[in-house]
Amino acid sequence: MKKLTNISEYSDWLGDLKSRIKNSQIHAALSVNKELILLYWDLGKQIFEKQKTATWGNSVISQLSKDLCNEFKGATGFSKSNLYAMKQFYEFFHQPGGKLDKECLRM
Repeated sequence: MKKLTNISEYSDWLGDLKSRIKNSQIHAALSVNKELILLYWDLGKQIFEKQKTATWGNSVISQLSKDLCNEFKGATGFSKSNLYAMKQFYEFFHQPGGKLDKECLRM
């Protein structure tokens, strides 16, 4: 009996399946990255706006970090420095002439 891997039709089919799986994995990773960028944009925006309108001051970032880390124990990215970086990300790119158009991420 001939091995399937030696049959040209099977090998071609297997190659196509592998290619589709790899492409799906890449698309999934890109989707996750896009959603994370949008999340970081929104968190940065909310921190920026709360610091302008509320009387909490800069201590809100420390407290927010503690609260988010407690709620999402397995998640990373909610450290004080990361939350501050999200705010800076929003501040830089939301300005006129900023290089990021949030709508371009909503493909």
